[in-house]
Amino acid sequence: MTAALPTPVHLDCDTGIDDALAIGWLVATPGVELVGVSTVSGNLDAAGGARNTLDLLALLGRPQVPVAVGAHDFLDHPYAGGAPEVHGVNGIGEVRLPRAAAEPVGHDGAHAIVEAARAHAGRLHLLAIGPFTNLALALELEPELPRLVQRLTVMGGAAMAPGNVSAVAEANVANDPLAAHRVLTAGFDATMIGLDVTMRHVFEEEHRRALLAVGTPATTALAQMLEFYYRFYAQRFGRPCAVLHDPLAAAAATGDVELASAPRVPVVVDHTDGPGRGQTIADLRGVYAGFPDEAAGGVRVALEVPGDFAGALLQRLSTL
Repeated sequence: MTAALPTPVHLDCDTGIDDALAIGWLVATPGVELVGVSTVSGNLDAAGGARNTLDLLALLGRPQVPVAVGAHDFLDHPYAGGAPEVHGVNGIGEVRLPRAAAEPVGHDGAHAIVEAARAHAGRLHLLAIGPFTNLALALELEPELPRLVQRLTVMGGAAMAPGNVSAVAEANVANDPLAAHRVLTAGFDATMIGLDVTMRHVFEEEHRRALLAVGTPATTALAQMLEFYYRFYAQRFGRPCAVLHDPLAAAAATGDVELASAPRVPVVVDHTDGPGRGQTIADLRGVYAGFPDEAAGGVRVALEVPGDFAGALLQRLSTL
């Protein structure tokens, strides 16, 4: 009997602290082959995110994974700085990782996505956990990208929940609403892991201490990053903890969490300059009468992810 081939995953990210947790999840997950990473400005600039990613991958024993520096600026406006109050000036909570010998590859993030899709046509799982700029640029390079990619999972948006950077907008989408609109309406077999579900899964201080107690270089670094991240969320939750945005999306991409409610519906993004800029407008009218099993087109919008994902994340990261 022939063994199943590993699932190829290309990650597009803005490597901050929860991105680092997501990378740890992918590396620690059996049956997953991380074939490449592209970075985009968001939590910090794209070049800084690439450096963090290279250093983290080396620490995780995956120095061979190619990393491409993607878009510095967004489609219709320039990058104006990251989120140092959330992720630190260096994007990973001021933790200093040993510098890896590897450098970014010579092509940009959009080209890296297209190359991965062509190399693994029909099999590639694309996971996007930062602003969608690289994906939108990749669509310009290869309009057939939605057909080449088996599945797209994105961390972004808010369907029924409020936003986290405005009344209606989630940060990844808000950074480049035009890119998000183009990606979510391009025809990918896409799943949106947004604030409706991510805000319900929280890593507590006991989880962080347990991760620190594992004592490997990788788990120690991740636990130290989380200490910084916790300070931001402590202002909102009243205790040291962190919401698990990106790792939950990674777990959805690898099929390790249950999407108990994820109707497939049309989704558009407001990319005007009004108060709704960045809102992901999901047609959820079916909640009143029941959604069809598979609507024509659209995006699977995760509305409920049950279970103890924080515990599962701790267990998975503890193997690093």
